[in-house]
Amino acid sequence: MSTGVRATARIVARDDGRGGTSLPVLAGEGPLALRRTRASGDEARVMLVGAMSGPLGGDHFTVEAEVASGALLQVGSAAATIALPGQAKGEARYDVRLDVAAGGELRWLPEQLISVRGSELYVSSRVDLAPGARLVFREEQVLGRAGEEPGRLTSRLTVRLDGRPLLDQEVACGPGAPGGWDGPAVLAGHRALGQLLVVRPEFGRAPAQPRMLGEYAALTPLAGPAVLVTAVAPDALRLRRVLDEALHTVG
Repeated sequence: MSTGVRATARIVARDDGRGGTSLPVLAGEGPLALRRTRASGDEARVMLVGAMSGPLGGDHFTVEAEVASGALLQVGSAAATIALPGQAKGEARYDVRLDVAAGGELRWLPEQLISVRGSELYVSSRVDLAPGARLVFREEQVLGRAGEEPGRLTSRLTVRLDGRPLLDQEVACGPGAPGGWDGPAVLAGHRALGQLLVVRPEFGRAPAQPRMLGEYAALTPLAGPAVLVTAVAPDALRLRRVLDEALHTVG
């Protein structure tokens, strides 16, 4: 029986010494292809391109990005990631490992993750930041395609600043998830959920004020130089609109 596909993509961004950002490592394998795209100024932009369907049941994908001091990297994806049931039994895994040095900046802005009926996916995102690092991290999840029940989706985000926890949270949705995930205290019937984490040294000196952003989104300052926006919406389009407006609000 197949045990699924194993694939890793790795990005390393460094200051090129000429006012720009170089990518000495840009390596993908299997279904994870990386492409450098046009950018302006000192920023490097990389697009993650899915070369095949997945993740399927039993697959294990890993994406790693390292941003050195003085480098500015933006990572996006060419299309949504779709978690699908596969012939191999068992949970699929998608790991994201991000490391940003002091004076480096990472903008992690992939497209949505869609959980298809019958799929089972565990997403683990771990971010390590040095003091003085900057981060914009967007995460969007859509439970099922149009008119479809979702699969089982569990997502954990862990962020450490200078080795200390800044944020550690997990959400589980779909069949088999702890009861109440679709109730009024969590999703309240919505099928798109997302969050935006912004880490900037300036927030340590002038923390943002907590506030609602529309009816189903909230901005919360964290115990550190960061703010977290969480939102739910009826669909992916409206979720993206809320998070874009939130990013504009925090500058």
